[in-house]
Amino acid sequence: MKLHSLLKVKSTGKKRLGQGYGSGKGGHTSSRGQKGQKSRGSVRLSFTGSSWVWFKRLPFIRGKSRFGGLSKRYTVSLSDLNKFKAGTTINLDTLRAAGLIGKSEGVKTMVRIVGSGILSKKLTVTVPASSAAVIAIEKAGGSYSVKTE
Repeated sequence: MKLHSLLKVKSTGKKRLGQGYGSGKGGHTSSRGQKGQKSRGSVRLSFTGSSWVWFKRLPFIRGKSRFGGLSKRYTVSLSDLNKFKAGTTINLDTLRAAGLIGKSEGVKTMVRIVGSGILSKKLTVTVPASSAAVIAIEKAGGSYSVKTE
């Protein structure tokens, strides 16, 4: 092995702050400023300098929409539906059995079929879908119906 046959190192390592003059990043204060908490160590993200954290100063969220984030949302593409046999009825149970949504998801789960991909099988879909997905399902010879409650 000769020096000219070695591979060239193209990336340089990051400079370590506060590790002396030989580290390649300053010496004395190492671009951290003079004194204070931020010059000595790390500061947590929620620290604001006061005893009352910023997220407790936000207003209390009132109304019916405050629980909207608790339900999970899943999007299923048309190409994912090709794994089912022709003539299958697509509902939450069949999607759960195929592994397209979580096994422990309940009634609050929001599932929507989107029109990405190509559907090549005739299926009966009873899950909410986008308008492009409904057109593609009917073009493939399938049917679409959603229960309205």
